[in-house]
Amino acid sequence: MQTLRRYFYLCSLVLSGSCLVLMALLILAQIGARSFGVVIPSSEDFAGWLLSATVFFGLAYTFNSGGHIRVTILLTRLGSVKRGYIEQFNVTAALFISGYMMFYCLYTLYESYDYGDVTDTYLVLPLWIVQMPMALGTLFLFIAVFDSFCTALSGRAPNYIAHEESLGNQE
Repeated sequence: MQTLRRYFYLCSLVLSGSCLVLMALLILAQIGARSFGVVIPSSEDFAGWLLSATVFFGLAYTFNSGGHIRVTILLTRLGSVKRGYIEQFNVTAALFISGYMMFYCLYTLYESYDYGDVTDTYLVLPLWIVQMPMALGTLFLFIAVFDSFCTALSGRAPNYIAHEESLGNQE
């Protein structure tokens, strides 16, 4: 099970990094093409969509590795029992919020597919293709939060807490 989790978070990281590399290559190609007087159609649009994909694909890995910003000044001053309750409340709230976000991203994707919506750019694409990385990224985030929720319910510290504590010990 640990191997599956590791590959899941690694997949999130690789997808995010790949989109970032593709975006950089597209921008470099556009810069090179402009020096020869050639314009790559809708390159700005694709760069924006790749940026969105980079962010949303990276959410799950970032959450699991403790990279999201958390205000821990109060939590570090609580006892371990009180902190456990507060952490359980926080991860439960995160589960509902990420579930809500995932549901509506997937619903928007479905509606775009169902209605046949297209982008309003120079190159017309089905809108659901553009929305797919955001929907998958929120699904990945929900799975990551659910994983942390189950870990917290079992009485163990989720990965993001262990990472925070390791950072605190280095200072």
